[in-house]
Amino acid sequence: MTNFNRSDFNFLKEQLKSKNLEYRVKFNFMSKFGELVGLNVPVLIDFYTEWNEASVKMHPVLRDVASAIGDKAKVIKIDVDKNTQLAEALRVKGLPTLMIYKKGEMLWRKSGEQNAESIIAILEQYS
Repeated sequence: MTNFNRSDFNFLKEQLKSKNLEYRVKFNFMSKFGELVGLNVPVLIDFYTEWNEASVKMHPVLRDVASAIGDKAKVIKIDVDKNTQLAEALRVKGLPTLMIYKKGEMLWRKSGEQNAESIIAILEQYS
């Protein structure tokens, strides 16, 4: 398990700084991501692209997961092409990459296609 803590935010900050982005943009970006992963319910994050076949195949699977899990968890999709700094900072290499966070702690991470039943079971385990 990996904690997403202050040092991770500092790492993200440095990654963004190296991309010559304004501090205000960095702060808002990190705050929003920190808010997402800091929830008291499991947060499933899907890092995807529209040009990756496996990522596209996961769209209906994640819709099924979101419907089945209801308010017991959140499902967030993050387009790697639009969020390259975050993907680099979290070392996303394969697509899709799925991560589950709860209270700022990364609890689970897996790359590649997954089925809805497995994802639902994992989310329920962390609920």
